[in-house]
Amino acid sequence: MKAEEVCSAYLLKVDPDRLLSSFREHSGLKPKGKIYGGWENSGLAGHSLGHYLTACAQEYASTRDKRFKEKTDYIVSELVACQKSRPDGYISAIPDGDAKWAEVRKGNIRSGGFDLNGMWSPWYTHHKVLAGLLDAYHLTGNKAALGVAEKFADWAIYETKDLTADQWQNMLRCEYGGMNEVLAELYTVTKQEKYLDLSRKFYDHVVLDPLKEGKDPLPGRHSNTQIPKLIGLARLYEITGDKSDEKASENFWNEVVDHHTYAIGGNSNHEYFGPADKLNDQLSSNTCETCNTYNMLKLTRHLFSWDPQASYFDFYERAHVNHILASQDPEGAGVTYFMPLGTGDERHYSSPWDDWTCCHGTGMENHTKHADSIFFHEGGHKLFVNLYDPAELDWDGTKVRLDSKFPNDGAVKLTIEGNKEFELAIRHPEWVQGSVDFKVNGKVAAVSAKPSSYVSIKRVWKKGDTVEFNLPMTLHTEAMPDNPKRVAVLYGPLVLAAILGNENGPRPRTPVLVTENTNPSDWLKKTSSSDLEFETTGVGRPDQLKFVPFYKVDHQRYGVYFDLFTDAQWQESEAKYRAEEARIRDLESRTIDSMRVGEMQPERDHQLTSERNDVREANGRSFRTPLNGGWFEVTMKCDPALTHQIVVSYWGNDRLRPDFDILVNGEKIASETLQGKPANEFYDVTYDIPKSLTESKSSIVIRVQAKEGHTAGSFCGIRVVHTK
Repeated sequence: MKAEEVCSAYLLKVDPDRLLSSFREHSGLKPKGKIYGGWENSGLAGHSLGHYLTACAQEYASTRDKRFKEKTDYIVSELVACQKSRPDGYISAIPDGDAKWAEVRKGNIRSGGFDLNGMWSPWYTHHKVLAGLLDAYHLTGNKAALGVAEKFADWAIYETKDLTADQWQNMLRCEYGGMNEVLAELYTVTKQEKYLDLSRKFYDHVVLDPLKEGKDPLPGRHSNTQIPKLIGLARLYEITGDKSDEKASENFWNEVVDHHTYAIGGNSNHEYFGPADKLNDQLSSNTCETCNTYNMLKLTRHLFSWDPQASYFDFYERAHVNHILASQDPEGAGVTYFMPLGTGDERHYSSPWDDWTCCHGTGMENHTKHADSIFFHEGGHKLFVNLYDPAELDWDGTKVRLDSKFPNDGAVKLTIEGNKEFELAIRHPEWVQGSVDFKVNGKVAAVSAKPSSYVSIKRVWKKGDTVEFNLPMTLHTEAMPDNPKRVAVLYGPLVLAAILGNENGPRPRTPVLVTENTNPSDWLKKTSSSDLEFETTGVGRPDQLKFVPFYKVDHQRYGVYFDLFTDAQWQESEAKYRAEEARIRDLESRTIDSMRVGEMQPERDHQLTSERNDVREANGRSFRTPLNGGWFEVTMKCDPALTHQIVVSYWGNDRLRPDFDILVNGEKIASETLQGKPANEFYDVTYDIPKSLTESKSSIVIRVQAKEGHTAGSFCGIRVVHTK
């Protein structure tokens, strides 16, 4: 697979000494390389080393290319040296970690969504490093990696041994990744109960208890903070048999997949879950964080292993083909952080050396394990064929080869090399409309075949036996859960995207589909028999549209969701539709900087500081409210040659008595009480900035200051625009 080839070449170019730089420095050793950029050169330093260990270990397991084992062996040897230089087993790249962990150890815990005593999600980073070490142990046989992991976990036990239950819960308000999962895995290897005990302590009651009760606590929560918690519970269920852990994991999966997932299999907008089944107004350039899908696929594997239902791999296939394959830049090794689903958006890929984020790390892993879920087995008597990518399997001496051109073609051939009796279970996908013949050695087998099920063929297989079948792909639409007139178009499992121009070109007008007929087979036609390219016939507005598989769209603007109108509806709605489109285009064209308030990454990007603030959520949006004389400040870009305004998005919180000032660079530009504004809905207010405050400046400091005894408004977003 080309995606794996691109990733493999990139992994070999990565310099382990640069990933190890801060680990050595914080262990008192001289760094051997300059640290990479992005989050590696920040408070989340170190997480990428764990991802890189896992990626190289997976690539070695897949290819047996010794160069990848050499990479992992070297990193492990360096981490051994780091541990030897310290008395406590701690290995980390987190700045000023010793002093801050000393505070935590004493119960002096200051915790928020992504901050623990001034450290950026430190348990998240430690999880990645521990997971990488265990993967190096499992997949490359490096026993020293296990030793490093044990010493590191022992440090974690010592660090938290005196914390009370309340202190633990306070600490776990900060994102902790999959610490429960990796400690449970360490227990399975070592059989030391202390690691299982610590794993159980990484349990966030606020989120996990409702899931065990069959409730949905997800709206307004950071998506990728939650998913690893459930992967950990899934692993604990496999070890302990605790049925409540099983229930929480299954309930979470069902909630996310059935109520929070877009057509491509991804979830979240601006990294957060919105209200269940409310996706119509959640389309933007920041949909579908790639880490989320990486983790949902991990969770899916666990759930399938307990209950092998085809629905699990119907989802897995949808997310893998449409999101994971689309997340890599085929012209380089960059990967996406977000997978934009706003019409006219384009993908942004990370740079190889200067833009390391969480999704850059999971991206390295994603493209070294494309084959890890094609086959599953149940003991030695049943083999599941879950996906249809070309692959070769050696299953205890029985070799199985899968030949296909999937996902571009539905023809599949399995060849068995060996003499063995077993049951072959082949997934009949939910997207197949019509019957499928499964032929064994050229003859149609008498099997029960229906969509979203497994077709069972049990026999004594002999060398050279074949199973052939063709999965017919057809065009169909999938509507938004809250708007039946906004649809995505699919061909089989492939989400199709309309090409709307070059990535650096102007933002296009929003296309719509005008037709009385909702069957896409009647108005979307292939342009050739060899390529999966389609064109609309008469229904596109303002122009006809060319569609291609979403995962093949690179460096172009595109659209995935389209509004459907009848001729009469479009005649009635076109003027209003285009006027709103023009308003949004005008606002975006005048925007110099914008941020969502109450969310981790935008607030970090804009250097937010605050005092006496309340951060909450309403209708899928976070908001920040300074209380009783409280304040917050952000730094935002401006243009010294232009005149500016601030556009504030508020949530109409009728419980408040707001009275506050807005200041720019220390000078008041507005006093506000928000009298007469709407309650329980979002609205915008625009404030003028005197030109004297932005002259000769490329940035401004905006301060929101509540008056004593009063609050400020509930801020959802701030946008700096230039005047017309």
